[in-house]
Formats: sequence, structure tokens, C-alpha cells
Amino acid sequence: MMPAFLSNFPQSASEPNFVDLFWAEMQKQAQCCDDALIQDLFAVNICDHADFSSALASLLGTKLTDRTMAEPALTRLVASSLASDPNITRAAASDIVATFQRDPACIDLATPFLFFKGIHALQAYRIAHYLWRANRRPLAYHLQSRINERFGIDIHPAAQIGQRITIDHGTGIVIGETTIIEDDVSLFQDVTLGGTGKKAGQRHPVIRQGCLIGAGAKILGHFEIGEQARIGAGAVVLEHVPPRSTAVGNPARIVRLGKMDPDFENYQI
Repeated sequence: MMPAFLSNFPQSASEPNFVDLFWAEMQKQAQCCDDALIQDLFAVNICDHADFSSALASLLGTKLTDRTMAEPALTRLVASSLASDPNITRAAASDIVATFQRDPACIDLATPFLFFKGIHALQAYRIAHYLWRANRRPLAYHLQSRINERFGIDIHPAAQIGQRITIDHGTGIVIGETTIIEDDVSLFQDVTLGGTGKKAGQRHPVIRQGCLIGAGAKILGHFEIGEQARIGAGAVVLEHVPPRSTAVGNPARIVRLGKMDPDFENYQI
């Protein structure tokens, strides 16, 4: 059953009041913590902030700081990126809502924001991607390096990743430079979306909307994983997977074939 607060959310994260409703609910949940030993963590990271953008900037600044870049400077960098591109904030909120909806271990909205490194890595990638597109590439690479060092997740800042993404556990995930991940995708730990070894051009997978990629799966090359397809844990995928199909094994084979789009064989990717 859908929790009552989700029934009041707009259907799309692009609607104007989505982030405001999301933030109000997260603050409400954070105020319910009655453990004195951790109340300050909820206060510093959620309750003391005026809006979600401020909280996100502060959290990422704290997580990504190192001896070469102080926390206040990183927090200002993230805050300015969020101010310049509000879509990053909406995407972050939609990722957290999606994680709450899909992950049985997620008890509320505050939990993934505070404690799930998959969420932290994904939002830090979104800042790095913004910097990459702004041609601030050394800085984007620095954030990529810090994400890898801090969370054990390696996402190239040029990769294109949609909204409502779930990264469960996350350790060992690798997402290459020309990877495209559409909306509503779920990735588990140790997934590799890798290249073909070509020096240039499209060489990484295209993951269509609604896919689930199981733990330890490797998708190697410029292949399309069709809409709502499922890739089993440990699978090694070396060819296209049709929409709504399930692929397992090494090398991966189709064990459940979805209703085929007649144009699938003619997709140009």
C-alpha cells in the first residue's frame, strides 16, 4: 500500500511544487527522531536548513571534502550548481522518492538522504555532470575521483543518467563515459556498464527506461538494454536485450522474452 504522504505528491518531479512537498515531508520525518544520540545529525543535515537545495549542498560538501578542497568551498560549489540548474535538485528528490518506493529496507525519505551511499554518489555525480557540461572538466574529474574514493562507485561525469534512479548498496559500480541511463532504472552493487576498448565514439551501453540490472552484472559494449528489461545477477551481456525480457548467465542468454517491438532490430543507437 502506498504511504499517505506519497499519494499527495505530484505525479511528475517536473511539477513546480514537487520539491517543496518532498522537503516538507522529509523535515517532518526527521523531527520524529527521539534518539538523543543522533538528533543532532538530523538537525544539522535536515531540520536546520531552509530548503532541500541547502541541505543537499551541505551534505555533499561534508561528504566530498579533502585536504585539497575545504568543506565550505565545496558546499558553495554545489549550492551554485544547484542554483544554476534546478533540475538537479528535482532529480535528487525524485531519486530519493524512487528509492523509498522500491527498497524494502528504506523506511522513510530521510534515511536514504542521510545514510545511503548510492544516493550520495548519484547526487555528487549530478554536480560533476553539470561541471562537465560547463567545461569545468578538471573539477568534474576531481569530483569523480572523490566519489570513487569516498563511496567505491565510479561514474564518469560525461555519462547521461535520468531521474528516479536507484543505486542499491552501490559498492563496485562502474559507469563509463558514453553510458546512457534513462529514467526509473535500478542498479545493484558491482554492476559494470563498460566499454568496448574503442578509443572514441559511443562504446558503452544504453539502458532504457525501467530496467533492473542485478548485482555483479557486466554489460560490455555499445548495446541496448530494452525498456523494462531485467539483467540477472552475475550476467555478462555482450549483445542487445529486447524490451521487457530477462537475460541471465555468462554469456547472457534470454530466458524470458517480452513482447517484441517490431522495430527493435532496427534501432539506431
